Amino acid sequence: MIDEAGDEDALDRSDFVPAEGGEWRGLLFENPTLGLAPQLTWSFHFPFQPVSRDHGSSPLTLDLEWLPIQADGWRSMAGRSASSSRFAEPGEASVYFFAHHRFDAIDLQILEQRDLAIQVRANVSGDLDRLGVESVAADAWLHFAGITVALSDTVTADAALARLSEFSDITGLAPAAVPNGIHFQFAPSGLVG
Repeated sequence: MIDEAGDEDALDRSDFVPAEGGEWRGLLFENPTLGLAPQLTWSFHFPFQPVSRDHGSSPLTLDLEWLPIQADGWRSMAGRSASSSRFAEPGEASVYFFAHHRFDAIDLQILEQRDLAIQVRANVSGDLDRLGVESVAADAWLHFAGITVALSDTVTADAALARLSEFSDITGLAPAAVPNGIHFQFAPSGLVG
């Protein structure tokens, strides 16, 4: 749900106090109906401390999704970047505060990588849904949450992993969960339990 913030829900830059628990993940997907060929994209989730208003409290997060970042694999993300100047062209940025609020432009830089964590600096601007802040900045270490493969021609985890290998180095990845339809999740083998 996308919603415009009323005056009582408008945010201020001081509301964005970083919190623990950020993560990044990959998604290999396609949409044959729309003519979208398989593509590997990346998402980044930045949590902030919850914010309270007279009518209740809400989590506060910044989510950057569908970013097609070119990298050899999930272990070689340092130094990569992505940008978008219009919503959904190609990535989507939203701040969750009682509801999702879209932002037009994305500027993302992956500064460093240490094993499963990457340091990411992001700035979004263009408050499309009048949340009250023209831009939001985040700089955090995010933990790798794995890669999901959602392709219509993959019916086994082995087939999904083989398709993923066409887009990314799969070294160290293993099936992480029971498949859900055509969706298969892969995570670093040390984390699969």
